[in-house]
Amino acid sequence: MRIAREEIFGPVQSILRFSSMDELISRANATSYGLAAGIITSDINKAMTFAQSVQAGSVWVNCYDMVTSQTPFGGFKQSGERGIGKKTMAEIYFVDSSFSRIFFFTKQRM
Repeated sequence: MRIAREEIFGPVQSILRFSSMDELISRANATSYGLAAGIITSDINKAMTFAQSVQAGSVWVNCYDMVTSQTPFGGFKQSGERGIGKKTMAEIYFVDSSFSRIFFFTKQRM
């Protein structure tokens, strides 16, 4: 299904039936993108299996797009080649270090 394979921006939600966790993970990973994924379940084991197996930068369980400004951001596959993906992070966050000695002088009180 096209909606499950392409990166669509906008108010779109796709809800697809699946028969097994293997089928679900296989379909979730059968895309050129991998920015985010989510699962709604009452079974924590299924949630953990999904979160550890799906190729997505962010995975939400029983919610979606709950972030703070401190939340890391990035993606897999074509979603990781722009924004703050692995390649970009290597370029952005490489910092040369330099050290300087700083002396503080204070007046002694008598």
